[in-house]
Amino acid sequence: MHKRLVEGMLKKIPRIKLGHGLEPGVKMGPLVSAAHRDKVEAYIKIGVKEGAKLLCGGKRPAGRAFAKGFFLEPTIFDGVKPSMRIAREEIFGPVLAVIPFDTEDEAVAMANDTEYGLAAAVWTKDVTRSLRVISRLRAGITWVNIYHPTFNELPWGGYKASGMGRELGLYGIEAYLETKQVNINLDENPIGWY
Repeated sequence: MHKRLVEGMLKKIPRIKLGHGLEPGVKMGPLVSAAHRDKVEAYIKIGVKEGAKLLCGGKRPAGRAFAKGFFLEPTIFDGVKPSMRIAREEIFGPVLAVIPFDTEDEAVAMANDTEYGLAAAVWTKDVTRSLRVISRLRAGITWVNIYHPTFNELPWGGYKASGMGRELGLYGIEAYLETKQVNINLDENPIGWY
């Protein structure tokens, strides 16, 4: 599956239209700031330096349409080892690190072998397998056969170093509340502890 997956992703990359997020057909907008784009570019350089194979992207797109904004092309690395920083750290940019695996247990172990745990997705035709794997992943937000749509009514937040608490839904409201325990003796007589 590894080779087929990579080839399929490389065919889809040219269809990702970059531009202003409100323009029709745009699939990917800019990063939030110049500092963040610089950080993502630094991770791309680290990936190359550590020996990952840069298959596409990794550059700022050319042209007048990208003169304003902090754009970066979708980037795919192959030959990534689980020990590499681009596999272990949260980049929060258009960078994909491909790491092949042979068994379900190996995939779960690699996914959980990080100090982070914000989000994870499982792609399979086997629903039973998807539920088994999702239950084993140490991530706060998960998907099966899709990635990233969410609902405001559901909790949003990660495990481990990917955040504390939850946002959205009732879980998000609870973060703004201070819970208090109130005990009331409705009997006028003392309870007789002393």
